[in-house]
Amino acid sequence: MGKNIISNIIGNIGTHGSEEAVRFKDNGQESWESYTWDQFAELIAKTSKALISFDIKSQENIAIFSQNKVEWSIADLGIMATGAVSVPIYATNTADQAKYIIEEAEIRIVFVGDQEQYQKILKIYADSSSTIEKIVVFDKTISLSNEASHYFYDFLSLGDAIDDEYINQKRNAILPEDLATIIYTSGTTGEPKGVMLTHDNFNEIFKIHDIRLNVSREDHSLSFLPLSHVFERCWSLYVFYKGIKNSYLDDPKEILKAMAEVQPSLMCSVPRLYQKAYHTILAKAQLGSNFKKKLFNSALRVGKQRANLIREGKEISFGIKVAYGFYDALIFKKIRKVFGGKLRMMPCAGAPLSAEITEFFHAIGMPVLIGYGLTETTATVSVFPDKGFKFGTVGLAMPELEVKIAEHDEILIKGKTIMKGYYKKPEETAKVFDNGWFKTGDAGSIDEEGHLTITDRIKDLMKTSGGKYVAPQHIESILTNDNFIENAILIGDDKPFVSALLVPNIEALKEYAHSLNLSYHSIEDLLKKSHISEFYEQKLEQLQHSLANFEKVKKFKLLATDFSMNLGELTPTLKIRRQIIINHFSSLIDEMYAF
Repeated sequence: MGKNIISNIIGNIGTHGSEEAVRFKDNGQESWESYTWDQFAELIAKTSKALISFDIKSQENIAIFSQNKVEWSIADLGIMATGAVSVPIYATNTADQAKYIIEEAEIRIVFVGDQEQYQKILKIYADSSSTIEKIVVFDKTISLSNEASHYFYDFLSLGDAIDDEYINQKRNAILPEDLATIIYTSGTTGEPKGVMLTHDNFNEIFKIHDIRLNVSREDHSLSFLPLSHVFERCWSLYVFYKGIKNSYLDDPKEILKAMAEVQPSLMCSVPRLYQKAYHTILAKAQLGSNFKKKLFNSALRVGKQRANLIREGKEISFGIKVAYGFYDALIFKKIRKVFGGKLRMMPCAGAPLSAEITEFFHAIGMPVLIGYGLTETTATVSVFPDKGFKFGTVGLAMPELEVKIAEHDEILIKGKTIMKGYYKKPEETAKVFDNGWFKTGDAGSIDEEGHLTITDRIKDLMKTSGGKYVAPQHIESILTNDNFIENAILIGDDKPFVSALLVPNIEALKEYAHSLNLSYHSIEDLLKKSHISEFYEQKLEQLQHSLANFEKVKKFKLLATDFSMNLGELTPTLKIRRQIIINHFSSLIDEMYAF
């Protein structure tokens, strides 16, 4: 392996020639276009040349403010190949959030995706104190407003006079300890912090992924999580390092359509996708005749038997093989076809996914690889191995990483994937290190076989006025595991009991209302019906039977709409920002505690 990630990636890209490297839809077109590996490598080199023509210095920060596009990765790799530092900004960030990053990182050049991001950057550029000197726009349909703006492919021509040898020299001069990127955490609390990751961090994460994961050039990956997030970013870079074809989806709402068209074999995701799919599949199964319900349940039982034998490394009996083959042809293949039909590895992280749902997808032949990681650890800390994992855990620690449980059950990590520190925040950096161990802020446990289980974010642990500690994420996961609850947030810190804000699954609730012949004028009207509140009271009683009395939700409010990323209630990876939501719904919460 070379000394920097660009040498490693470009070196591999150069060996694949005219084969298809990346697929994408250009500006909302219906048909998929592609670049070969040769074309991809040439565009990366052109990006580097254009940046050098603008006198970019080694380790200078350059921002990318865009949704997922093939140009995102071209710019990212082109930036890092000059020895500069790539600074992603979430496509959904507000102008103020983007301004914070641009000012702290002293950004001169910004790559932007579409009209929305362009307008936000223009607003920042107009400020007299702005450091921005050049805006490079991916979307060629946007009307440019000033002399500082360039279309991406026009910008590339600015470096035509620079020869390839000079680019190679710049790339080869990058040291392992040099910064590759600064990734600003979206932050569920407090202001964002810029996580500094080096080329050596990426070299190490590639190395340990090679040990743990089984991927090949025959695979095809679909990128739909934000590339500005460490999970998708690391995965896509690893995909290029392995010479695997990558397809880009810029609108996550089109994920099912894209999967059917692309037919990926690999895809990173967050639990929300699988939770929704699971509930939809089960709801449809329940709508069938009694015979079809029994058939589905029998199929699932056999699927789970087979999946558990595979998980335990045991031989599958002839009878199970025959039964599974029958049910697979009749039921499971049809489900898998909705996801493209070829998914064989589905890394999943970012929030809890129940053992029940995880086992379900393994049973139908779609193995979800549950993992755990942070921006500060260059993503993956643990993940399911091929065999020997346990449902309900986040797998085993990655090779060459040390993981231990410290005071207050906090998970501590040591290894070469740990960040260099937080950008321009030495005091914040010092707070998260203890004798070389990185303090994750997550609570968890490790069993005798090394399986890691996440309990909660330590900062999220609630203490009731009665002195009882409650881990909200665990309970929220139990509640959202039900088809009728789309989202949930617990309240209970310094309160006499635990309450909750519940977002119903509106479609499932409409069907339930129809079965009762309930008439209503709007969703808000429906949620006020006594039948509905009683239904959710019974639902909570069923779901919480295994919880201690002090952990149980005693009162709740039903919300007509889900939490919103635009309102700051969710991070770009759909994690809840607990305190912001509590502030937004303070009056409803007060009603639950009024005596």
